[in-house]
Amino acid sequence: MKKALVALLLLMTAGILSASPLPPAMQAGQKTIKDPGEYNAYMAAFGATDPAQKASLMEAFLKQYPDSVVKLEALELLMAAYQQTGNAAKAEATARQIIAVSPDHYRALLIIAYTKRAGAAQQQEAGKAVAMAAEGRAAAEHALKVLPNAPVPEGMSKEEFEKQRTQMLNIFYGAAAFGALQNKEFSVARDYYRQALAIDMTSVQDLFQAGIAELSMTPQDLTGFWHIAKAAGLAQAQNNAAAAQSIGDYGKGMYKRYHGSTDGWDAFAGQAMVQSEAPTVAALGQVITPRPTPCDVAVQAVNDAVKSNGIKDLSFGDYEFVLQQRDCSPAGKQAAETIWKYIQDKQKNGEAKLKLVGVKVIAATTDTVDAALTEENQSAGKADLHVVLEKPLVKVPAVGSTTDVTGIITSYTPEPFMFTMEKAELPAAAKPAPPRPRPGTKGKPSAGKKGTGRPAA
Repeated sequence: MKKALVALLLLMTAGILSASPLPPAMQAGQKTIKDPGEYNAYMAAFGATDPAQKASLMEAFLKQYPDSVVKLEALELLMAAYQQTGNAAKAEATARQIIAVSPDHYRALLIIAYTKRAGAAQQQEAGKAVAMAAEGRAAAEHALKVLPNAPVPEGMSKEEFEKQRTQMLNIFYGAAAFGALQNKEFSVARDYYRQALAIDMTSVQDLFQAGIAELSMTPQDLTGFWHIAKAAGLAQAQNNAAAAQSIGDYGKGMYKRYHGSTDGWDAFAGQAMVQSEAPTVAALGQVITPRPTPCDVAVQAVNDAVKSNGIKDLSFGDYEFVLQQRDCSPAGKQAAETIWKYIQDKQKNGEAKLKLVGVKVIAATTDTVDAALTEENQSAGKADLHVVLEKPLVKVPAVGSTTDVTGIITSYTPEPFMFTMEKAELPAAAKPAPPRPRPGTKGKPSAGKKGTGRPAA
């Protein structure tokens, strides 16, 4: 909570949380404390200059006079005293008491929204972080309904209040955005963050979290890359090297996942630092292109092969890959039809048989063989070729052995991929070679010394 304390003290310095109630006799509403003892206790607490003493006296006053006509004013003074002592937990607890009395009290809502966001950001347990962020979001969203129509406080100029209202709106938008982000409402979070950033584009926290929300959407909002690059650059400019490294690494990793490599990221991030606002999504799309999908690769491969008359140079593994993409897009379907037509033309539409060399047997019967055709499937022991034999086998090939097969490919299924080959045959089993004669055994042995195997002299 240390960051929350520092932030609250800065807000007090800016005057956002420093408005203090006037003594009862000086208020325009002319609230009157009739009991002299109650009045003296309130004024003693009101006049205390030491924040810790003021908090102690005001606690005692509220305990002794829980239904005082100046209960709200006393709570406001107590909340301010706890802020000055740096006790964020007590300040938030008092803010909740104020909300119970005055639900639209935007200064109390501000403390709740900010401290809950700060606490959730430091909370290691995911469930608790989500719950805390939700509390902060609820306070912020309520304040966002109240604050635009809030009257100018007495003793403050309209210009001063408008400046403070803008600062408070920025905090409320950020807290609401963080709560939505924690709840995985990414588009809602994005919209809130953009309203916060429209007020203050120098917030590293809001820039980074806006980027996370945008890149978590489906489809991704490419503005997220710009927000993250901007956040990393600002962190570096603020001499926060650790944050700059962490944010930059996240952005580069997401960029690589989307683009396929980190090429271009450094130039893009450098450009973001000199831009005052994010380019349009259309402009970003010209700079940050998505990695090619399998569908894109298949279509491009066939288009290139057609242009160079090189379909014949593609392997059966290439054919299989393209055919797998048949249903990915109209272009993918066209590419698959081009490859299928080439295979059928090569077989003369069933009049000629294809010979596939060195397929691996995965399973076999006398009538069918399931085999792995591509190197990848052979390594994985996965069949991608179903062979229907024209004649039953006399001897079934062993599983794991390799063999050639000749037949007609008649159909295929894209997923899981399987060619079907019909009217097929395997090579005939080779006849065993006759045994080679041993030296000296051809014809009758000649006379000589027994057992030498050599002719006599």
